[in-house]
Amino acid sequence: YNYENYDTICNNSEIDAVYIALPNGMHAEYTIRAAQAGKHVLCEKPMANSVKECEQMIAACRHANRKLMIAYRCQYEPTNLKAIELLRQGYVGNLTTVSSSNGFNIRPGEWRLDKKLAGGGPLVDVGIYSIQATRYLTGEEPVEVQAFSSVTDHDGRFKEVEETVVWNFRFPSGVLANCATTYGSNGLGAFVRAAGSKGMLELNPAFGYQGLHLTGNAAGKQSLDISFDHPSPDQFATEADYFSGCILENKEPKTNGEEGLRDERIITAIYKSCADGQPVKLSV
Repeated sequence: YNYENYDTICNNSEIDAVYIALPNGMHAEYTIRAAQAGKHVLCEKPMANSVKECEQMIAACRHANRKLMIAYRCQYEPTNLKAIELLRQGYVGNLTTVSSSNGFNIRPGEWRLDKKLAGGGPLVDVGIYSIQATRYLTGEEPVEVQAFSSVTDHDGRFKEVEETVVWNFRFPSGVLANCATTYGSNGLGAFVRAAGSKGMLELNPAFGYQGLHLTGNAAGKQSLDISFDHPSPDQFATEADYFSGCILENKEPKTNGEEGLRDERIITAIYKSCADGQPVKLSV
């Protein structure tokens, strides 16, 4: 199959699902067309380039009675899952702050620098991992965000998208989060740190395909040094197996279309805060 005959997958009963790994600006179209062809969809993050597109994708899959899952692989990865478990068990005491960053130095000419294809810069590409981490580690939805974006490398790469974004979240419990993402440096790292009244947990690196590492120190608790790299789990196989199970057992995926829509609403609010220079309230 190719772009020209994509819709003819409707005639092939051996195809149960489609994995959408296209540039972000193509996610909505090809997800909707897959649903119309009667196929379940596993779509890469970010879900789409706008809230409206996300809503259209959800509606199309619902109308066709097909599953829609967004490929948030870290929500199925054992190191991140262990961090969630430990926080729920009170390892750090009362959670107070979460810090996270993710970025890299992008090469000129990549499609990710084309706003029509990408929808934005590092925020939608790698910053979304930090958005996700603050949400699944706290178990809450942010109620307010304040953000700033900038371009410091005036070398022609950032004519259409931002180079760097930093933002702060406020959560209903009072937990505060600070995050940063960039396309202009390899020095930002890819980590998430959760601190509380008794100690801290840190995932560093937190978001890669392998080598993820969890450490922790807390009063009255055993120090932690955890890695699941022997052997390293295949994160793509793990999420694909999970999605297959959802289809076979008729279960709603944990990271369904509504989860992707929540992130897109947050991304929209972050960009609005950058543009307006003001905090933006978010609906819980």
